[in-house]
Amino acid sequence: MRLRSAFYEHGLLRSRRLPGTVISVGNLTVGGTGKTPMVLWIAERLAAEGHRPAILTRGYRGLGRGDGNGEETADEVALLRRRLDGRAQFGVGKDRYKNGLALAKDGAEWFILDDGFQHLELQRDANIVLLDGTDPVEGGGVLPAGRLREPRSGLARADIVIITRTKHAPALETLVRRFTKASIFYAQTWLDGVLRVPLMTEALPDSERRRLKFFAFCGIGNPAAFFDDLRSWDFSVGGQRRFPDHHRYSGVEVRDLEAAAATAGANALICTEKDVFNLPTSLAPTLPIYACRIRLALSDENAFWAAVRAAAGRSQRVTQA
Repeated sequence: MRLRSAFYEHGLLRSRRLPGTVISVGNLTVGGTGKTPMVLWIAERLAAEGHRPAILTRGYRGLGRGDGNGEETADEVALLRRRLDGRAQFGVGKDRYKNGLALAKDGAEWFILDDGFQHLELQRDANIVLLDGTDPVEGGGVLPAGRLREPRSGLARADIVIITRTKHAPALETLVRRFTKASIFYAQTWLDGVLRVPLMTEALPDSERRRLKFFAFCGIGNPAAFFDDLRSWDFSVGGQRRFPDHHRYSGVEVRDLEAAAATAGANALICTEKDVFNLPTSLAPTLPIYACRIRLALSDENAFWAAVRAAAGRSQRVTQA
C-alpha cells in the first residue's frame, strides 16, 4: 500500500476525479479515532444545507454490493443508514470511483470519502485527518511493526486535523506542526441518548440510568475510549469485556456476557450503537441491553465548516486552472 501511495504522491499514477466536491475523512493509525461520527456530522451538515450527500465507503473487508446501492453492508454503514434515514446516498464497495460515478448520475454533487486518507486513487477537495488525543501517534512504527498506516509525514496532505477525545493536546499539536500548517480543531464524544436494544426506539431516562449498574462490552477500534466515556458520563460500570473490532456476537457470547454481568452485580448490559448491528437477530436476552447513541461535538463547528469549504474551494480553483 505504501509503494502504491508513493506512486500517486509523486505523480507516477494519476488520481481520478469525480464530478463534484469530495471530502475525505481518515486517520493515520489502525483503530478508532471517531471517523464514523465525523462522517455523520458532515453528512448531517450538508443535508441541513439542502444537499443529499453521497457517502463512499469500502465497508468492512469490502462488504457491500459495490453498485452504488450497497444494501448488504457492514456495521458502520448500517449505523450511518439508520442515523441519516434517507438524507444521504451510499456507494459501498471497493471501487469507490465507479460507485461515485453511478451516484453522480443520480444527481450527487457532494461526496464524503469514508476512511479515505490513504485512498489516493480518488482526488479529494478537502482532506480531514482525525488523531485520537488519548492515543497519540508519537511512538510506534508503520504496519506491521506498529499501528501507523503510513509515516507521520503523511500529515502534509491534510487540510484539516481534528484531535478527538480531548480539549487540549499541546504536545500533539507540536507534532502535527512538524508536518503541516493545516487548521487544527478539537472534538469530544457527547452522549445523545441511551436506547433499548434491539429496536432502539425506547430511551432510558437519566433517572433510571443512574439507578442501574451496567456491564459494558464492545467490539470497536478503541474499546478503552468507550469504557472511559461511560465513566465520564457517570454510568455505574460493574465490569467490562472487549472484543475485536466489528465482532459478530453469537448467542453463546451474549449468554456469557449476561452471566458475567450477574456475577458483577450488574442489572443491565451496555454497548455502543455499532455493536447493535453485530448482535444476533434472534436476540432474547434475560437482562436488558442498552446502546449509547453518540455525536461528535467540535470545538468550533462554524469555523471548522468554513475551513472545509475553503479547502474545497482552493482545490477546485487549482483543478479548473
